[in-house]
Amino acid sequence: MSSSSSDDLAKLLLRLGVGVLLLLHGLHKLSYGVSGIEQLLINKGLPPYLAWGVFVGEIIAPLLMITGLYTRLAGWLATVSMLFALWLAHSHQFLSLNSSGGWRIELQALFLIGSLCIALQGAGRHSLGGSGGRWN
Repeated sequence: MSSSSSDDLAKLLLRLGVGVLLLLHGLHKLSYGVSGIEQLLINKGLPPYLAWGVFVGEIIAPLLMITGLYTRLAGWLATVSMLFALWLAHSHQFLSLNSSGGWRIELQALFLIGSLCIALQGAGRHSLGGSGGRWN
């Protein structure tokens, strides 16, 4: 397998992995609402309607990642969404470990790092948008 082929395969696997796992979080919020996020925003002095932005970061961005359309934009949207999630809901856990010794926010950190990598690398050729274009 050539370097280019393995790079494109790696981009596909990263997009699918981050996209599907992040989408599951978004579908949960779609089913159960965003009232918890609204309360976190209110506690920080921000308007509660910003909670609806979670659907951009956890539904729209993952769908774009999975399909490989506007992939870089999707990566940036998910990155911003994860930064908000870390700030609003997890900032008190930055220096904590879980019961098995892992970083308490390891999942959120992996979503953040994966989304940032997608934003920087783009979709690759195994995508609906192809490897060309500014946002792919």
